Amino acid sequence: MSGQHHPNLVAFHTIARREIVRILRIWAQTLVPPVITMTLYFLIFGKLIGARIGDMGGYNYMDYIVPGLVMMSVIQNAYGNIASSFFGAKFGRHVEELLVSPAPNLVILAGYVAGGVMRGLMVGVIVLLVAMCFTQVRIPYPLVTLSTVILGATIFALAGFVNAAYAKKFDDITIVPTFILTPLTYLGGVFYSITLLPGWAQAATHANPIFYMVNAFRYGLLGVSDVPLWIAYALMLGFVLVLGTLGVWLLKRGVGLRS
Repeated sequence: MSGQHHPNLVAFHTIARREIVRILRIWAQTLVPPVITMTLYFLIFGKLIGARIGDMGGYNYMDYIVPGLVMMSVIQNAYGNIASSFFGAKFGRHVEELLVSPAPNLVILAGYVAGGVMRGLMVGVIVLLVAMCFTQVRIPYPLVTLSTVILGATIFALAGFVNAAYAKKFDDITIVPTFILTPLTYLGGVFYSITLLPGWAQAATHANPIFYMVNAFRYGLLGVSDVPLWIAYALMLGFVLVLGTLGVWLLKRGVGLRS
């Protein structure tokens, strides 16, 4: 066991494992609700409304909304997991034990983010399996599909961490999903191609980060996207870098942690 990295790996593994065990322990709260919600989306939007809409972007409407709905559930769950978990750790005062431990801030952050990404991936896989009950799901570009899900989940896990660090009370972690995350998701091209929108609305949509994730993921499943892939990846990597740096800085400064 030579090398200096071993204690850090142990710390990372411990935090990540605790997060994953928590997700599985309360599976009725973490994994079941998104499945029920998405099944309703597939039934109402895909089957009932989709039959009247016809094609979208050259694809059956049901096939067109599958990538958006999967991505939507992934980012909401990655965000929600870390926001509630880290806020709970703050509230229960056991985050202080982590901060005085020799584990570097980056390792602490990575452990929490890994838990959020894991929940995002679990929910994503389950929603994809639900989608298969309604339509035939092909994955022509598995690498694009997987990398987009991991990057998207990482971005929103980091955003959830930042939200939890600043949150003073439990209500503060529900404000962002309700007033920012949900509108951005619905306006991110989940249910439609932006080519249907007037010019100003298309321009506004291009300022929405979720739009790029949904489109990169749609490319992985359908081979079609409203934006060039390299732009989507450059933006996603940029967000990971910025939010990751902010997360480490918040831990280092103890923002919202030291009362």
